[in-house]
Amino acid sequence: MYEYMNKHKKLPLLIAACLLMTTACTDNFKDINTNPAGVKPDVFLADFKALALPLQNAQRSFHHYINWEYQLQRNLNSDIYSGYMMTPTPFNGGNNNSNYFMMDGWNEWILNIAYDGVMQGVADYEKFKPEYEGIDFNDTDALGLVLKVMEMHKVADIFGPLIYTKYSKPNADLSIDFDSQQNGFKAFFADLDVAVEKLKPYVSGTKTVTSAFKNADLIYGGDPEKWLKLANTLRLRLALRIVYADATLAKTEGEKALDPANGGLLEENADNALVDYGSESPIVVIIEDWSDIRTGAPLASLLQGYGDPRITRYMTPASDAAVSGQFIGIRNGVAIDDKSRYSGYSKPIASAASANYFDRLKAKAKVMTAAEAWFLKAEAALRSWANAGEAKINYETGVEKSFEEWGAGPATAYLQNSTATAAPYVDPKSMVANANNVPAGNANLSTITIQWNPADTDERKLERIITQKWIALYPDGQEAWTEFRRTGYPKLFPVVVNNSNGTISGFINRLPIPSKFRNSNQGGYTKALTMLDGPDNGGTKVWWDKK
Repeated sequence: MYEYMNKHKKLPLLIAACLLMTTACTDNFKDINTNPAGVKPDVFLADFKALALPLQNAQRSFHHYINWEYQLQRNLNSDIYSGYMMTPTPFNGGNNNSNYFMMDGWNEWILNIAYDGVMQGVADYEKFKPEYEGIDFNDTDALGLVLKVMEMHKVADIFGPLIYTKYSKPNADLSIDFDSQQNGFKAFFADLDVAVEKLKPYVSGTKTVTSAFKNADLIYGGDPEKWLKLANTLRLRLALRIVYADATLAKTEGEKALDPANGGLLEENADNALVDYGSESPIVVIIEDWSDIRTGAPLASLLQGYGDPRITRYMTPASDAAVSGQFIGIRNGVAIDDKSRYSGYSKPIASAASANYFDRLKAKAKVMTAAEAWFLKAEAALRSWANAGEAKINYETGVEKSFEEWGAGPATAYLQNSTATAAPYVDPKSMVANANNVPAGNANLSTITIQWNPADTDERKLERIITQKWIALYPDGQEAWTEFRRTGYPKLFPVVVNNSNGTISGFINRLPIPSKFRNSNQGGYTKALTMLDGPDNGGTKVWWDKK
């Protein structure tokens, strides 16, 4: 992004993005880049392609559709840090992200895709919108705003400072200013305000959605009511994200999301926000063809201990002779000498009732679901926010919606279980005997039970809510990792080998800003350093991490 601004300021934005990272541009965008005379081809402008294609690309960039780029964008950082997955591959001689040796070249792809896929996609939509004179695109404007917030809050959650309000607005020296994470969240809420107000007339029927909106929408096929619910649920997610850093703003924004006058939240699994990859699923290639990822030990521990029927939807039994037939994951940050040591442990799958998230040909990426919305409401109720309802009812409904999502049968007996806790973890293939085990009584093994207990403290109730929310969020490792950092729940297993050279104690808190985005924007990066509560490393907490 910065190289393009410095060297190619006169080129169209879309062409510049493709010059920087051609693999991030779909084949459909090739038509845009073949017009040196400046004449707008009719085929490109027809049927609102100039507006729809960039926004489609933005949606597919949430969980990137190119295998190795997705692996670096999500799989070898947040999918692992969440406790959902772990790699059996000793990348870089065993020194890599999984044991806190930060792989700078890996981590830049989070920003490459966020900026060049999502932010640039929305910018290109805005660039071509004037070509269609006299048309009200408020519906499509709202879609673009929600897409930006949906992706860029993840960037803020990972790194802290981010380029958002100043995107494509260089200073005189061509540097670009970062927003602090705090100001970034305020901008997110402001953009959601605009999006919600733009959508309301379409939901009430006073306006009719445009063909551009329908063509651009890969999630709901042009349904403004569901986009309004998604925007409100996203606002509630972000409100709770900042509750320990700015309780007053969190409550204000959370109650705005919960206000029925604003259109409601995701409620049923029919409301779930899913994106069709449009190509083979990147994660299934990483799992099956490359054997580079396996189930994480904490996920198997909780599901086994709870006797959770979703376990067969989340992972396969192990094939390794030492653990054959067991559901067993790899503990994060263990010593690995060779890929074959753990390749036979349980493979991650994601076979939901309505969408196989890891299907090779028909996969969809999970963006946000009704189950998450109910767990958000449960926490909001615990905090006595207006219109949140009852914490117990919301919690139990969240579990029920998750069971329904995964086709796991009724949740009635599960919700009445007051004794089951996480199963101890035993790793028979540890390079050092017992080094990876997490026995009963270990402080890192969760003791939270399933059944709602009104006599529990609010903190114990929060742990129960977040633990079940974490299970239901699968396979969204980014959101699961973020919620663990925010709340400390569920209890996860710390890395066995910590190669951070002393910069990270316990669990990783954030990723450092990659060198590409430091070196090409030194002025902006220097200012960004002042927005951190410590050095630019994985041990420094982000702004909202105040619990």
